[in-house]
Amino acid sequence: MGFFARSTISRTAALGLASVLVTALAACGGQADAGSGQVVVRLVDPGNYGPLAYAKKNKSFDGPLAKLNARVEWGGTYASFTATTDAIHSGAVNFAEGAFSPALGYLATSDDIKIVAVKDVVTDERAGAGDGLVVPPDSPIRTVQDLRGKRVAVNKAGRGEYLLLLALKEAGIPADQVQRVHLQQDQAASAFASGQVDAWVAIVRAFPQAVAKGARVVFRGRDLPSDDLNMFVARTDLLARGPEVVRTLITVLSELDEQEKAEPEKFQNVFADQGPTAATGLQLDNNIAIGRYDNVLRLPEPEDEARLTGVSAVFTENKVLPAAADPKKAFHDWAGTK
Repeated sequence: MGFFARSTISRTAALGLASVLVTALAACGGQADAGSGQVVVRLVDPGNYGPLAYAKKNKSFDGPLAKLNARVEWGGTYASFTATTDAIHSGAVNFAEGAFSPALGYLATSDDIKIVAVKDVVTDERAGAGDGLVVPPDSPIRTVQDLRGKRVAVNKAGRGEYLLLLALKEAGIPADQVQRVHLQQDQAASAFASGQVDAWVAIVRAFPQAVAKGARVVFRGRDLPSDDLNMFVARTDLLARGPEVVRTLITVLSELDEQEKAEPEKFQNVFADQGPTAATGLQLDNNIAIGRYDNVLRLPEPEDEARLTGVSAVFTENKVLPAAADPKKAFHDWAGTK
């Protein structure tokens, strides 16, 4: 992709382009004209760590977006992309972080989002892990083979279910020999703590929290040949009204990713270093390792379509989704954006 490829554009260049766009649109009565109203980017509350939290505290989006007559609004807190889907569908959130797997679940019933940016899978062994299958410390489950006949909590049609199905496939275990219990992350945490499930594929922030509380890891997502890239989606109405706004968000976030790799400590406990939202001990160490070795957000490339198809195949083979997704429709066409 000529504009973005795998490197990050300097913010100066991005803002220069934005300024030219605003001037041109204003001259012809375009969408960035103040008369048509601001473009509003609606984001979930990012919590206490990571690039989005850092951007919220330091108002990293404000200057670049102001030049495009746009602004951000921060909304509610959600445990995962699958928990955010109702808000995305209603328009309460129009730019969101997630992964291919839950995006496919969303796209199976709605066509109002597009994948606009992705991150390559992290394979560095030094990296912190953001997802994996955990069991109680005294559990007899030691390997994937031991999951036969067990109850495993996963988020439906999301990364948790994808990773479990992929692990079972790699181990040669028919999926119907393991009972998948569909729960959102907060519900799964409660079920896991109370012994209602035997294991849990914890994702996003729930995984390091579970490990910090003593859960034993059977496998991590990075141990599997996963095609499930992390990504951002934008609602189609946001893209129609402000494609350059979305591109600028991606540019700023990619620069923040670069900063986090260099100084991951600055992106931890952004709003509070004490209290229930603060990471300490093992969880903090894991968060820092995630930031240091994470990959940088980039625009999608042609080979990403094959990876999306790979995730889709795991779901359709196991009847999680009724039909394979069309990757041509799932990704925003940046090359064709005017």
